Amino acid sequence: MGMIYLMLIVSLIIALFFLVSFFWATKSGQFDDDYTPSVRILYEDESIKINKQKTDGNTEV
Repeated sequence: MGMIYLMLIVSLIIALFFLVSFFWATKSGQFDDDYTPSVRILYEDESIKINKQKTDGNTEV
């Protein structure tokens, strides 16, 4: 019976930790921008192309 109480207390502490982490993330603005990540994959990143050309020794941009 003591093991059930121990598991209950530990699970409540873990649940409380995740709840506090969720509220902290929402308060700090972690979930504010939900549009940009879905569109970002559609565009090619220019800085990657420039860095690759510099490492290849190609001076043309």
